[in-house]
Amino acid sequence: MKEKIRSSALAAIENELVSVKGMLNSVNDDFIAVAEKIYNSSGRLILTGIGKSAIIGNKIVATMNSTGTPSVFMHAADAIHGDLGIIQKDDIVIAISKSGETPEIKILVPLIKGRGNMLVAMVGNIDSYLAKQADYILDTTVEKEACPNNLAPTSSTTAQLVLGDALAISLLELKDFKASDFAKFHPGGALGKRMFLRVGDLSINNETPKVDIDEVATRVIIEISSKRLGATAVLKEGIIKGVITDGDIRRMIEKTPDFTKLKAYEIMSANPRTIEKEELVVNALSIMKNNNITQLLVVNNGVYEGVIHLHDILNEGIL
Repeated sequence: MKEKIRSSALAAIENELVSVKGMLNSVNDDFIAVAEKIYNSSGRLILTGIGKSAIIGNKIVATMNSTGTPSVFMHAADAIHGDLGIIQKDDIVIAISKSGETPEIKILVPLIKGRGNMLVAMVGNIDSYLAKQADYILDTTVEKEACPNNLAPTSSTTAQLVLGDALAISLLELKDFKASDFAKFHPGGALGKRMFLRVGDLSINNETPKVDIDEVATRVIIEISSKRLGATAVLKEGIIKGVITDGDIRRMIEKTPDFTKLKAYEIMSANPRTIEKEELVVNALSIMKNNNITQLLVVNNGVYEGVIHLHDILNEGIL
C-alpha cells in the first residue's frame, strides 16, 4: 500500500510539472497584450468562472488585489441571475474555463460583449466557444489531468493558477510594486507589521518600571518583580541614568551577600540602550539581537516612557 501511495503521488506531481512547464509557451503575444491592457486600464479586473475554475478565479483575485491590481470575482452562475451589475464600463473581464463550453459561460459571454467590455478567455480549449468569442486568449491547455481517469480538474487548474500568478507578477513589475506597497495591503501580516508597527504601539501595553538612582536594592527587586518586564529604568530627576535587569540582580546577589544596603546606582548598567517610541519595532528587534539583550527602554524625545520586551515582538510574529 505504501508503495502504491508513493507511486500515485509522484506520478501526479510529475504530470503537473509537465503541465506547468507547458505554460512557458502561453506567455505569448496575447498574454503580453492582456498585461498591457490591464496595466493601462482605468477600470478593474473582473474574474469569472464556475466550479473549480471559480475557486482558481478567487485565488487570482486575491493575488491581484494584494499586488496592486484592483480585482473582483463574479461567479458565472450568479452573474446571469443579477450579479452582472458588478461589471463597470472600463472593467476588463477574464473568464476562466477548461472546456470553454460551460453553459453558464456561454450565456454570460454575449452579455459581457454586449456591454462593450474587453473579454479575455483563460481557457484549456482554444477551439471552444469562449476562445472564439474572446478578444484575447490565455491558453491553459494541458495534455492530461493528473487524475488517472483524466477527469478530476488537477493539472488544468494548476495551469490556470500558474498563468494567473504569472500575469499578477508581470503587472506587479510594471507597477514597480515594492515591499512597502505590499505591506500596505497586509497590515495584519508579518510583513505589514515590520513596515508599520511602532515601538510605542507595543510598549504602551506594558508597565513602566522605574526607580530613583538612590533607591535601595530591595525596592529595586520589588519594582522589577511587580512590573514583570525583567528590568527597570534608573532615573535621576526624571532623566535616565541606567538600567537594572534580572541578570544584574543575580550577579549582585552572587557577589554581595549583604546586598540590602546597596543602592540602585551601584547595581545599574550606565548609559543603557534606548529607542524612540516612533521607531519601527523591527529596528528595536535589530538592536536587541546585535546587543544580545531582551529589553529596551522606550523614550519620547529623550524622556523615559516605558519598556519594550523581546516577547512583545515575538508575540506579534515579526521574528
